[in-house]
Amino acid sequence: MNTLEQRCIDAGMKMTEQRRIILHVLNESEDHPSVETVYQRAKERDASISIATVYRTLHLLDEMNLVQRHDFNESYSRFEVNMEHHHHLIDLESGEGIEFQNQELEELKEKIARDLGFELVDHRLELYGRKRK
Repeated sequence: MNTLEQRCIDAGMKMTEQRRIILHVLNESEDHPSVETVYQRAKERDASISIATVYRTLHLLDEMNLVQRHDFNESYSRFEVNMEHHHHLIDLESGEGIEFQNQELEELKEKIARDLGFELVDHRLELYGRKRK
């Protein structure tokens, strides 16, 4: 059993074999797959999985905050397992997303919130750019 599957069980999600396959697809993804990509990868493991099952499962995982949904300025959503805090830099030419962490940025975000009289409880940062030539 992987960590995502255990987190789902701990959160009270009923665990079917099709959901397990979808969770494994997400857990093994090194990219940020779309619903269609998750569906195609899951279907390779179990031909009986429907696109509706993938949509429902991803929606439920998103509601439970176990996956994070990204739009990346595209007409569709991409998903990733919500395990560690990080940000994204999206290459506008290739669409490639680079994940990064930066302690200075974390401290600056906290300072900004504090200076404005807030306690920062959540945030999301996506940067968009082109590689320098």
